[in-house]
Amino acid sequence: MRLLKLVPDDTNIQFLKWRKLAMVISILMIVASIALVAARGLNLGVDFVGGQSVRVEFPQAMPPIDEIRSKVATIGLGEATIQQFGSDKAVSIRTALPEGDKAAADRAGAQLLAGIKTAFPTATTGSVETVSGKVSEELLQTGALSLLLAMVAISIYIWIRFEWQFGAGALFALFHDVALTFGFFALTQMQFDLNIVAALLTIIGYSLNDTIVVFDRIRENLKKYRKMEIIPLLDLSLNETLARTVMTSFTMLIALGVLLWVGPDVIFGFTAAMLLGIFIGTYSSIYMSAPILVWLKVGPDSFVPRTTAGMAGGERVERKDDGAVV
Repeated sequence: MRLLKLVPDDTNIQFLKWRKLAMVISILMIVASIALVAARGLNLGVDFVGGQSVRVEFPQAMPPIDEIRSKVATIGLGEATIQQFGSDKAVSIRTALPEGDKAAADRAGAQLLAGIKTAFPTATTGSVETVSGKVSEELLQTGALSLLLAMVAISIYIWIRFEWQFGAGALFALFHDVALTFGFFALTQMQFDLNIVAALLTIIGYSLNDTIVVFDRIRENLKKYRKMEIIPLLDLSLNETLARTVMTSFTMLIALGVLLWVGPDVIFGFTAAMLLGIFIGTYSSIYMSAPILVWLKVGPDSFVPRTTAGMAGGERVERKDDGAVV
């Protein structure tokens, strides 16, 4: 039986031909993502802002958001944040955490559930999630720090394993992936909680893995083809790893697509972030990390050990940095 190959062995795509256009598009998307986050902000979940949240699901068509908001306002817990959650029949209702001890929070939670049941008798509610303001602030700081440290540690690792040019390329690709994911959540206003932080860390790990595979092949070809120009060499390396990249990303996208379609609502945001992250992570490993090596002046002779010339017994000899006589 003949094996199925999504990428033929003789594939020769000139990826670097479009490197300038791809870089311009990526930079514009990064700027747009930062602008969206600054202008619209993120719809932070209870994990990060503190408060009480409950999921409400309606058996039939969901009432208009304004109607839900007006009825929730009569409960007496202050202004509520209401957002469609997972499906077109479910919403997330979030209210501020009342001042006082745990007993006050429990009373407010019971009041919220009772008020929702009175306003919408046929609706079903989940349990009330409560997070204090202090805990939410610590979670937000820890989540942001974990993302930053992960990106820096990965760049240092690639710097040590390869060269600093490779580390710079990997760091820019990771920044590109994370920025676009933030922009997506600012645009859609999907809830941003700890599940999304976990998705971002997973995206960083996946993108790193894909980038290292490409970088490893580039390093091998830099040693193998000393006289080849850098752009054809990068194209060759990308084409040689293309089958692995396509198969890995394609199978991941299939699994995530099915999970997004039929999976539980509680991980809808996580799955959406992963689906987007796998796509842009694959794109960045090809069109972000590799082209940067060109602009950083990496060439076939960039990492060749330097030689020192000298005379020995009337004959000219050259010694490599490791002491070997040439």
